[in-house]
Amino acid sequence: MGEPSGIGPEVAVAAFAALNGRVGERPLKLVGDPAVFQACGDVPEAALIESHKVAVPRQPGKADSLNTRAVVDAIDEAAALARDGAVAAVVTAPIHKASLLQGGFEHAGHTQYLAKITGADRAVMMLAGRDLRVVPLTIHIPLAEVPAQISTRAIVETGDIIVAALKRDFGISAPRLAVSGLNPHAGEEGELGTEEREIIRPAIEALRGGGAHVIGPLSADTMFHEVARAQYDAALCMYHDQALIPVKTLAFWEAVNVTLGLPIIRTSPDHGTALDIAGKGKADPRSMIAAIQLAAHMADARN
Repeated sequence: MGEPSGIGPEVAVAAFAALNGRVGERPLKLVGDPAVFQACGDVPEAALIESHKVAVPRQPGKADSLNTRAVVDAIDEAAALARDGAVAAVVTAPIHKASLLQGGFEHAGHTQYLAKITGADRAVMMLAGRDLRVVPLTIHIPLAEVPAQISTRAIVETGDIIVAALKRDFGISAPRLAVSGLNPHAGEEGELGTEEREIIRPAIEALRGGGAHVIGPLSADTMFHEVARAQYDAALCMYHDQALIPVKTLAFWEAVNVTLGLPIIRTSPDHGTALDIAGKGKADPRSMIAAIQLAAHMADARN
């Protein structure tokens, strides 16, 4: 369900209708307060899985922290169904982090919360478009804090998760991983920074030692053009914008957020709650449709 007052329920209902309630042989279900979905369009009752009802009825554009329990309970219910094997995958609608934090939610977002409730050691955020898959090593932290958060161990652990996911969830038997540098021109042999030489390159060597096909560290300004993208299946970047700007440029409406490293499959549209356009008929369901279709593809790959 996501944030009841945002566009999440709207695009979920629109995607359900566009896909005629199923993707391939898999029926689609909508998890949350039925009244929230029904306020966004016609939904067959058989498609609804009811979780905790909202405390405050859907008011487009007005997130309310009193609905925190309903939002979180919908996530819990969907994840439990996936853990139990009752469903093949979970596709989450966007949550409104500020209102959830006000309501007592103690996690930075879906990714961290899903890692906790599924018992995952480390969850990794991937943004996947048709022509590019990217993973930011550091995510929602100030740019000034990024260098201190980069370590050889973090790069190796994240790279291992990416390679494993490319095999298991994307059906790529021999994955190719590209790793960016942190500094302009990947440090220019130490002239523009030493992180590439001291931290990133040793991580790449360790990943190669484990049998992975890895290239880098690459200069971020030249690793995303068409010819360069043909050399790898996913890119591991050092910080948020370094990864997300290229994928959103190439696939703004179709990019999908995928959480790697979980025992369940989880995808999400690559946009927020968009409270400013909620209830105005302007929400575009293409990213939600892409998220559903990718979740089904990943479920097929896992068999």
